Amino acid sequence: MFLRGFCLILGIFAGVFPALAEQLTGDIEVHDPSTIVKCDDRYWTFATGQGLESLWSTNLIEWHRGERVFDRAPAWTVDSIPGNRGFFWAPDIVKLTNGFHLYYTVSTWGSPVSAIGLATNPTLDPQNPAFKWTDRGVVIKSAKEDNFNAIDPSAMQDRNGRLWMAFGSFWSGIKLIELDAVTGLRIQPESPIHSLAWKEQIEASFLSQRGEYYYLFVNWGLCCRGTNSTYNIRVGRSREVTGPYFDESGQDLMNGGGTLFLKTKGAMIGPGHAAFVVKEGREFVSFHYYDGNRLGAKTLGLLPLTWTDVGWPRSGF
Repeated sequence: MFLRGFCLILGIFAGVFPALAEQLTGDIEVHDPSTIVKCDDRYWTFATGQGLESLWSTNLIEWHRGERVFDRAPAWTVDSIPGNRGFFWAPDIVKLTNGFHLYYTVSTWGSPVSAIGLATNPTLDPQNPAFKWTDRGVVIKSAKEDNFNAIDPSAMQDRNGRLWMAFGSFWSGIKLIELDAVTGLRIQPESPIHSLAWKEQIEASFLSQRGEYYYLFVNWGLCCRGTNSTYNIRVGRSREVTGPYFDESGQDLMNGGGTLFLKTKGAMIGPGHAAFVVKEGREFVSFHYYDGNRLGAKTLGLLPLTWTDVGWPRSGF
């Protein structure tokens, strides 16, 4: 079944990339999409849902639903997070030398008692005999007494092969830890937790490296309110993955900084959960938004990504 709800907002770049210049609409919803990764001839993304949803496409236009990652919630998720029954949030996926690592949130609404879990798979092709999701357990947890919330993971392997994960929401903002590039788990149980960005309403970070900079995208505002959602995407950059991150005006993201990257426009309401994907050498930014033409339906979006001469990203919208 096609995910025609992958609305591409598209007439604005028909001349730039004709293959993606058709606007598609439909009734399949997707929320908190992960980074889009490629396995063989298919693109994959994962999303919030019971057991985690998966979707695939061969062209980034026509999308199909895949199998859920978990038929049954790992036992630790039920034991560790009271009230959670296998409805997992805001996953992210990264391809490493030993396969795909999928990070996901285990929590309940409005609670700092949360955990980020990890599942791995050597392939994303369900027809491959090696296909099997394996639960690897907890990456990091937060409790009531902690000043951070272990949700919304974003994993990135840098050019030196080191693996990092940004995460966090509200409380004291966006955090960063280093992961083991082989196991995908936290590099040490008590390894440093770095603070990257803070605002009263901040979450859904995305970390990327380009040129001499690391780029941190975050969401300001509130999600999950349909057409009343106030999400907007902000960005800063740093020469060190651990920060500090500054916006275009030089404001530190720990002190309210954040250059506006993508906001509500027309029927595209509350864009959030940015990530990058490359197709045939062209860069795009993926995200979700609430479709004002479909009663606020949660919809996957894709826009061309460009860069200024001094290295700041632009969404093309």
